[in-house]
Amino acid sequence: MAVLVPLILVLHSLFAIGLIVFVLLHSGKGTGLSSMFGGMMPSTASGTGIIEKNLDRITIGLAVGFAFTSIILMLIYRPGA
Repeated sequence: MAVLVPLILVLHSLFAIGLIVFVLLHSGKGTGLSSMFGGMMPSTASGTGIIEKNLDRITIGLAVGFAFTSIILMLIYRPGA
């Protein structure tokens, strides 16, 4: 258990930083960083481009990982112990 807590803390921090970065990469109305990296490609039938779909998937994955590590830390982390 002593090795597990620092490992999960590191993963939690990486998920948090990644989540911040990928949320900032999303574009509001075609003026975000994703359009600068090629997001001006034609949209598909659902209204979002390929880059936006990939950004959505990565952001959702990071959010799920962040939530999962938050719950794990809530259960096993005991500060000062």
